[in-house]
Amino acid sequence: MGDAVKAIVVPSPGPAEVMHWTSVDTPAPGPGELLVDVRASGVNNADILQRQGAYPVPTGDSPLLGLECAGVVRALGEGVDGWAVGDEVCALLNGGGYAEQVAVPAAQVLPKPATLTFEEAAALPEAACTVVSNVGMGAGLRAGETFLVHGGTSGIGTFAIQWAKAIGAGVLTTAGTHRKTDRARDLGADEAINYRQEDFVAAVLAATGGRGADVILDVVGAPYLDRNVHCLAPDGRLVIIGGSVSPASLDLAALMTRRGSVSATTLRARGSEQKARIVSTVRDEVWPLVEQGLIRPVIDTVVPVTEASRAHRVLEEGQAVGKVVLVI
Repeated sequence: MGDAVKAIVVPSPGPAEVMHWTSVDTPAPGPGELLVDVRASGVNNADILQRQGAYPVPTGDSPLLGLECAGVVRALGEGVDGWAVGDEVCALLNGGGYAEQVAVPAAQVLPKPATLTFEEAAALPEAACTVVSNVGMGAGLRAGETFLVHGGTSGIGTFAIQWAKAIGAGVLTTAGTHRKTDRARDLGADEAINYRQEDFVAAVLAATGGRGADVILDVVGAPYLDRNVHCLAPDGRLVIIGGSVSPASLDLAALMTRRGSVSATTLRARGSEQKARIVSTVRDEVWPLVEQGLIRPVIDTVVPVTEASRAHRVLEEGQAVGKVVLVI
């Protein structure tokens, strides 16, 4: 290993143009870690927020952007079992994916599905871990229940639709254009609601015979809180994972009438043991679905890492369907 590798660096918060490709210290795998030669890295909204200075990096994590990647194992840290140099992998990262190399805890590494390219594999870990931890492990979505996911053509949404259908749930989603609602139906959504033209509360209730959704995954936050509560079925579970965090009123009477629950979580700030359990669950429960072709990453745009600013602009414009991926 040399003394330096290349990575995208953000010298100070700002617009996409502040990012540049430059030399940084070569990461070294610590005990229980792998060093991975990165072939592709997924771009996420959290990366944009971090670049803007609105998403503080947890203590001890890499300050470099990038929360998921795919690549080839280059070296093993002390005490690592079950992996070998040369293995093709993808991983949920604590940061550092926009780089030629990244060190990652072995418990957050997954085998690259043989049916996927590196670009496709890099688009999976963050979405899979977010959806499975919140909707599966947390809210306990089951076969036969109704699932509503907002932003159905986002990276999270395109995965969530396919995963929920694969486990036997009914799927409703919202999107902002007819092109996006059509794409959501193509991915398996039973009903795709254009929120710019329809009241999604009325549409959800109409689609479910007035019952509502058993589980809602929300990426909008405060502006949708009241409406989401009124979409809940009896014993429904609302999970908020992003969007506006400004103060919002909660209709407790409506929530109690439905015996509903509301939770709000993030993935990056979870501890290593939690992340290890989530990644293990994804490997056991999601990877077989990927191998069967029931879940396929949806990629909108692939961009060279040296043009990361363009990748961020594509995501910020809000027109992408699926993931934006950097190739390295």
